[in-house]
Amino acid sequence: MHAIIVSTPGGPEALEYVERPDPVPGEGEVVVDVAAAGVNFIDIYHRSGAYPLSLPTPIGSEGAGTVSAVGPGVRDVAVGDSVAWANVLGSYAEKAVVPADRLVPVPEGVSAEVAAAAMLQGMTAHYLTHSTHEVKEGDQVLVHAGAGGMGQLLIQLAKLKGAKVFTTVSTGEKEKLARAAGADEVLRYEDFAEALNGTIDVVYDGVGKSTFDGGLQALRPRGLMALYGAASGPVPPFDPQTLNKQGSLFLTRPTLVHYIAERQELLQRASDLFGWITAGQLAINISHRYALADARQAHEDLAARRTTGKLLLIP
Repeated sequence: MHAIIVSTPGGPEALEYVERPDPVPGEGEVVVDVAAAGVNFIDIYHRSGAYPLSLPTPIGSEGAGTVSAVGPGVRDVAVGDSVAWANVLGSYAEKAVVPADRLVPVPEGVSAEVAAAAMLQGMTAHYLTHSTHEVKEGDQVLVHAGAGGMGQLLIQLAKLKGAKVFTTVSTGEKEKLARAAGADEVLRYEDFAEALNGTIDVVYDGVGKSTFDGGLQALRPRGLMALYGAASGPVPPFDPQTLNKQGSLFLTRPTLVHYIAERQELLQRASDLFGWITAGQLAINISHRYALADARQAHEDLAARRTTGKLLLIP
């Protein structure tokens, strides 16, 4: 089979397209024939060494496909099942080995591509809007990068909960996408802080360095900043007294792994997502598909913000 691995941290050129033996599942594992793998910023962090891994390593954290082999001790998954997963390394491959307890069933009516596109970003949007800050009717929510894959999902889920959603974008074309996702107000990055000064209940920020200070300014007293990513770079160290001065603000840096650690929570979040998708309440915008061998191009496009919706690799 073919797979993408990283032997030395670096830029997109660090992604190596290699041939490897077909995997054999171990205790509690299954092998999945990968139909699609999602491309995410966490993959860039793994590739670059920002999130260090033992090298050489397979890469890719999200995918969907069909079970082709089952290891000892696996009882609830069978050959032929349609499944999806997130937060499992090795998804950029024609075949992936996945712990059975990290798989979720993909219901009829949801394609493998949609399932792969929905898992990591979809469950992140789920926990942010339902757990990190449980959005309520009438909340004023700010979503940064509203035209991106994550941004579009956050907008839709916040609207399902009855919020008024503000978002930031960089161009007119991206504004159209954010409005199509349901955003009530679309702002440019350079003036959002002044426009929203002290009015927002929760800020969902996956941009990081370039939007962090403005996001704090936008929050009402006792508002929450959920910093879930750093697409523009990591936020520099700052004085926690800033949170006091700007209104007893809350700051959290959540990550998906802690919100799906228990299998029941993983299944519930995935079930909710697939239910909204099949009901037509949540749209998954797959904007680009790349061959597995073109993973470098996918990383370049994502990092340069040349894309808007979800990116997939198709083995």
